[in-house]
Amino acid sequence: MVSRINSSARSAAKIEAEENLDGKYLLRCSDPHLSAEDIALGYKQLLEVERGWRDMKQIIDLRPVYHRLEERIRAHVILCWLALLLIRITETTTGDTWPHIRRELDRLHLGTFTGPTGTFQQVTALTKPQRDLLAKLQTPTPRQIVALQPATR
Repeated sequence: MVSRINSSARSAAKIEAEENLDGKYLLRCSDPHLSAEDIALGYKQLLEVERGWRDMKQIIDLRPVYHRLEERIRAHVILCWLALLLIRITETTTGDTWPHIRRELDRLHLGTFTGPTGTFQQVTALTKPQRDLLAKLQTPTPRQIVALQPATR
């Protein structure tokens, strides 16, 4: 009976000690020139990095890629990182989510048409949401006719 009381008292003391640490970080850094605020901010941004990798797999439809050479692995990681960076810049600039932006821009198509007088490529007419997105991104709108090749006789 006495050991159970001591055990529960120790558990309560442990719980209380742990509660005192709730919401506090103990961080260690190898760079003595960084301030405590910068170290804490860097640590908190790790959550964003982890979210980014998770998003990268889902949002840019990243499938498993198996590379053996170190230079190819590095190139793959850098390309994935750049893709995610472009997605985040696009989201921040437009104030919209990537799935919505992508869905809207996926409706833009290039058609190739061939007839007796030749072949031409034409872009579908832009919708207002597409024009608005391109304007926010400061991206020029595509030309209506992309390529024109008269038929050879």
